Amino acid sequence: MRVLLITPPMVQINAPYPATPCLAGFLEPQGHDVRQADAALMLALRLFSRQGVISIRKALKARSRPASVRHFLHHSRAIADTIEPVIQFLQGHSPSLEIRILSRKFLPEGPRFAPLQNAATNRSATANSLSKRDFATHLASLYLDDLADAIRDGLDSRFELARYGEKLAASAPSFEGIAAALRRKPTLVDALIETLAHDLIDQHHPQLVGFTLPFPGNVYGALRMAQAMKCAVPGIPIVMGGGYVNTELRSLSDPRIFDYTDYLTLDDGELPLLRIIDHLEGRAATSDLVRTFIRPKRRVQYISSPQKSIIHTPKSTIPRFSPLPLKNYISMIESPNPMHRIWSCGHWNKLMLAHGCYWHRCAFCDTQLDYIQRYSPTSVSLLIQQIVTVITQTGRTGFHFIDEAMPPALLRALCTELIKRKLRITWWGNIRFDKAFTSELAKLMAKAGCIAVTGGLEAATNRLLSLLDKGFTLDQAAKVTHDFAEAGILVHAYLMYGCPSQTEQDTVDSLEFVRQLFEAGCIQSAYWHRFALTIHSPIFKNPNHYGIQIPRRPKPTFACNEIPFTDSIPCDHDFLGRGLRKALYNYMNHVGLDFALQEWFDIPVPAPTLPTDFVMVLI
Repeated sequence: MRVLLITPPMVQINAPYPATPCLAGFLEPQGHDVRQADAALMLALRLFSRQGVISIRKALKARSRPASVRHFLHHSRAIADTIEPVIQFLQGHSPSLEIRILSRKFLPEGPRFAPLQNAATNRSATANSLSKRDFATHLASLYLDDLADAIRDGLDSRFELARYGEKLAASAPSFEGIAAALRRKPTLVDALIETLAHDLIDQHHPQLVGFTLPFPGNVYGALRMAQAMKCAVPGIPIVMGGGYVNTELRSLSDPRIFDYTDYLTLDDGELPLLRIIDHLEGRAATSDLVRTFIRPKRRVQYISSPQKSIIHTPKSTIPRFSPLPLKNYISMIESPNPMHRIWSCGHWNKLMLAHGCYWHRCAFCDTQLDYIQRYSPTSVSLLIQQIVTVITQTGRTGFHFIDEAMPPALLRALCTELIKRKLRITWWGNIRFDKAFTSELAKLMAKAGCIAVTGGLEAATNRLLSLLDKGFTLDQAAKVTHDFAEAGILVHAYLMYGCPSQTEQDTVDSLEFVRQLFEAGCIQSAYWHRFALTIHSPIFKNPNHYGIQIPRRPKPTFACNEIPFTDSIPCDHDFLGRGLRKALYNYMNHVGLDFALQEWFDIPVPAPTLPTDFVMVLI
């Protein structure tokens, strides 16, 4: 069967999202003709082109003008003249443009360039040792951000570089909001998405179309494309799966989404997709479908053949990246912070060391779902085979291991084998601040090519780490982050505020711990997330234990993931969040590490109870 697998708008555009390469790697050995398309990249390249800029200019109507739109209108001719050379530079095809960009006279500089006028920011850029090439990439990235802001502020408020229509889909209890958006007159972005859909149908003539929906910011784009495809080719079968479906649509009852798709699959998509193909080709009955929603007789039905559903993806699958236009991806440096650059700059081949999480106990996490709960590591020999094959496909030796948490024992074995084989790759990934990550292991990882790790510090107090069942203490986290930093490995910390029972004192103490980690050089970047209660977490299953109340609510008919709750301990987390973000922005720019924490907040907060030398004593 000729299958077209699509990554819909929008995800990051510096490298392929791994879902379609993994599915292709499974289906092609079964004898199917699998095509892949990255519609997120395709949309970006059409918007960020001379013709795209001209279309944006024509589409803008008289209205109040935000600064981003005023800048675009004033410089639209210059932007039209420079956009394609800039894209070629960010794709790595036009390195000679670096000198013109660095002149600061080539690019029209809009609101996104304002921080560069700040002396502290300029000092931070120097401190972070941006090379001339990286600084030119940073300037070109700010130029693209200005253009994206003009699109969002002047044409389509749903558009961002890494998401589209996210608020329509995120925990939407009803499909009505999405359905209404799909009925409205298309915006310029919508029209381009529909054109992409028609072009892909004309190019590939698929017998089955599959969309991966990893995030809420992909859902609207996928449905807009599917709508166009079904208008162009009535009856074409369409299947959708991925992270959004897995986490948000498990209790789906609204049948209207099946006006745009014929199948929705849960958990690992390989076997459900293969069974759908068998069904379409007449080799399997409807009852043989695996983990799949369908709509017979206008009602949603979930089917999972008992004898089939226990079969999981063969571990021998090797992703197929080579069919994608690898030379067209766009590297950006939107922040001079060395850790932040990794996310959007450079081409990272994405692989997993293990399915699921080896800890799978964190109280806030989706531990009830297969992608977390079922831990299954890959053998080192197969990992080496995958790495070598993917390098051959892509010509790139950078890897992002996309595990929930890279297992320490498996990492040790993999690093030893990489060194033994003299296989020189550059890689990074997510970890837990587990005591198994010793100084010796950190050095081994660095020798094997690791440049960065990310990990969850969450609420960053011992009481809350214990309540959330993180499995480590502040003492361990300080030691582990220090050992990584000493080995020359960058460290990014994910942080949380607004957790159940979290007090103002807890929040101030966690900020003090984070300040000390930055001051000691243990971490290089971090991000504060507002805590979200999800229905697949232990906290949701046992709210009384965590001191929260979950109000009664109408049963959702569409998406259901994030749930509102009431904490028994009152605390103004919105106010605290503003101070946390302000402090963190400055810490990442090496500013204000010697300020009293009160400086970051507009009203009095309690003094931290954590000793001011807590981290230094530990390391």
